Amino acid sequence: MTYPYKAIVTGADSGIGRAAATLLATEGFDVGLTSHQDVGGAQDTARDIEQRGGRAFVEPFDASSSDAGAVVDRLVEQLDGLGVLVNVAGTGHSTPVLDLAFDQWRHVVATDLDGPFLTCQAAARHLVRGGEGGRIINVTSVHEYLPRVGSAAYCAAKAGLGALSQVLALELGEHGITVNNVAPGEIATDMTGMQTEEAYHQERPGNPLGRPGHVNEVASVIGFLASPRAAYVTGSTYTVDGGLSMMAAHGHDQKETGWRHP
Repeated sequence: MTYPYKAIVTGADSGIGRAAATLLATEGFDVGLTSHQDVGGAQDTARDIEQRGGRAFVEPFDASSSDAGAVVDRLVEQLDGLGVLVNVAGTGHSTPVLDLAFDQWRHVVATDLDGPFLTCQAAARHLVRGGEGGRIINVTSVHEYLPRVGSAAYCAAKAGLGALSQVLALELGEHGITVNNVAPGEIATDMTGMQTEEAYHQERPGNPLGRPGHVNEVASVIGFLASPRAAYVTGSTYTVDGGLSMMAAHGHDQKETGWRHP
């Protein structure tokens, strides 16, 4: 099956979303973009896509809203079709469970799990109707399977999204639609408090590669999963963390390994 070279990338105003959207444009995709608050950032991404010869459309988007799926519908109409959905938009928190208000829990889970469910559902309906297969790629986190102190809602939502992707992979495979996760570790983005270019200048002794990741290194994996080269890959999580998730067993001996919590 050959799906349309038309993609939707949520959270494309900066960071991983912007890098993924521009890479897809370089590979021939028209791209629908979403932005929550940074409309200017999304417009900058749209200009980058247009400079690469693609069409770009921008829609406001609140992943925690029950209308999240409707944004996909609007972008599909503007794109006149859909081949790939990339869910990047998300949020986090640093609050211990004993201090975590239910409202904050609900906001994080709604943003990181409810929103992707609605966008996946809406996109899948379009892809099935199109009859040409397609790709759904959800950006989770290494905390899809590794716990982190102070991130109960975030970890729960990312674990849930990982499992949701596997169920979708089972249900949508007969339609030629693959569903996979990309799980970044510490990446130089606004969410981690770093500028993109800092990825190559910050030292991380506890990471086998010794530094944070660059957004383009995550986008390249997304690009692979969106391509015909990944036609026989579904229900999988691709970890992009420089080997960090292998280091948990070394945490007992910081002097020898230099390990520290990321």
